[in-house]
Amino acid sequence: RAVVVGVDRVELVAGLEALAGGVSCSGVVRSGAVGLVGGVGPVLVFPGQGSQWVGMGAGLLEVSPVFAARVGECERALAPFVDWSLMDVLRGVEGVGDLGRVDVVQPVLWAVMVSLAAVWAGYGVRPAAVVGHSQGEIAA
Repeated sequence: RAVVVGVDRVELVAGLEALAGGVSCSGVVRSGAVGLVGGVGPVLVFPGQGSQWVGMGAGLLEVSPVFAARVGECERALAPFVDWSLMDVLRGVEGVGDLGRVDVVQPVLWAVMVSLAAVWAGYGVRPAAVVGHSQGEIAA
């Protein structure tokens, strides 16, 4: 386990580089894992409604093929039940799917959460457990 702290991007990047290189750095705090479920692996915690913002995930659609592919799967799964495009909502296209509407925000949050989990899995992160609060329980 590690935490990187810094006051600006330069310090944060230096801390990440030190962490990746296994060297000491004042901006890096390290600790061993304690009390993990089953003794091994991380736990993914999915948030409830209210964690959304316009444009969430839009950047990942462009830079993460894993995220974009899973969002595409979610969009196809949702299509028969909604009158808006998941991709357009995530990109913040004006007039498409208002995140203030519960019938929009809940499926969008689900799609973002499961797509983020796919990104973690793509990096080899296999959770020992998943938990969620409210809306996050569906993704979990």
